[in-house]
Amino acid sequence: MVSKVKRKLIADALMEDHSFQTAKQALVEVVRSHSESITTISAPRQELRESYETTLKHFENCRGLNLFYPYLGSGMGNGALVELADGSVKYDFVSGIGVHFGHCHPKLIEAGIDAAVQDIAMQGNLQQNRDSLRLAELLIEHSGLDHCFLTSSGAMANENALKLILQKKAPASRILAFDRCFMGRTITLSQITDKPAFREGLPAHLFVDYLPFYDWRAPEKSTQTAVRALKKILKRYPGKHSCMCFEMIQGEAGSYPGSQEFFLALIQVLRDHSILVFVDEVQTFGRTDHLFAFQHFGLQPFVDVVTCGKLLHTCATLYKTELRPAPGLLSQTYTAATSSIRVATAIVESLVNEGYLGESGKNQQFRHHFVSRLEQIASRYPDCFEGPFGEGLMVAITPFKGEKARVTHYAKALFEAGVISFIAGSEPTRIRFLIPAGGTTLSALDEVATILEETLVRCQTD
Repeated sequence: MVSKVKRKLIADALMEDHSFQTAKQALVEVVRSHSESITTISAPRQELRESYETTLKHFENCRGLNLFYPYLGSGMGNGALVELADGSVKYDFVSGIGVHFGHCHPKLIEAGIDAAVQDIAMQGNLQQNRDSLRLAELLIEHSGLDHCFLTSSGAMANENALKLILQKKAPASRILAFDRCFMGRTITLSQITDKPAFREGLPAHLFVDYLPFYDWRAPEKSTQTAVRALKKILKRYPGKHSCMCFEMIQGEAGSYPGSQEFFLALIQVLRDHSILVFVDEVQTFGRTDHLFAFQHFGLQPFVDVVTCGKLLHTCATLYKTELRPAPGLLSQTYTAATSSIRVATAIVESLVNEGYLGESGKNQQFRHHFVSRLEQIASRYPDCFEGPFGEGLMVAITPFKGEKARVTHYAKALFEAGVISFIAGSEPTRIRFLIPAGGTTLSALDEVATILEETLVRCQTD
């Protein structure tokens, strides 16, 4: 009888090869040794200033757009600290608008090395490696939804979600959304994003009806107002709506969270009219005490479609079996880079297995500590510093009564002082922070808070 010897796949043999593992760990340690030399903020190096300014102007010309900050990274950082090409070091407290888990994070470096030795740099709809399956399985397991379609951008994840919904609910084609919502900047998504300036000159092809969002200052009243507005719209356009787009926390508007009671009141009306619930978690994913913010608000039984991205690095559309599409509806050349898929898996596993989630997890610990420091500042400067606001690791403040020019000046002064934040919303304009959970520390939060206060004092007299 011939024995059947189970042979390893060549790919598995490579990953387990002692020489490869030794070389990988050596690379990780070399990066770590250089990364750990970055310990605090520092000013630009004088000898690099002129060439850096020239390079920035060239970069702006290549883009055809000006940069908000004079930022060009060197490619090296340490946790929440990032080195710029002018030699300066700053605290990255906006995380590339929600993308970075932590600069030079060892597990992400390892994931990138594993991806670099695979046969392909990019994966696509026709040919995907096992990495894609592993990530899809993780997201399905932890979201509770049935299916996962990976893609390379949050906008594309939202586009795919809308295609699933509109096909399922045809001919119903109207969309419900909240005032001040942000869905993306594609031609379709710009029709939903409540920023008319973002769609100037673009053809209108989607009908959107807006509801007022939750007002934390008047919880019951704002909930009742939104429900009345929803019922009025549905009565005006009976049977015409396919879905409602939910942001659990309105990030681009200025970090405004809703509440469970508010969302459930609207969802009940939507279910009575067979309208699907679409939750956009491109920015909120991984930033609360749960992996998904809809879980933080206890909405698991009611969600039909969820999108996620940013912190995930690879984006995804998660959906129930009832929304499985007809052949040809979803397809794309690129799913994502192999490195992005590997890094996404490492981030999900870190969030789930390393104590970031839960009421006493790292996400909440960092939030409570930072919020406490910001509340102290607000108590000392009540006339020019309001807040903090937000939920989880999405934190915002309103300096200088939300006057856009002064808030923008404050944001740029913070950048010069060594803290990268960003502006959000209008009337009031806020400063927002997207704290890099995988890279921050309590001492970093303290140092950033100190810089915020010192810069606030200087900007009062500017």
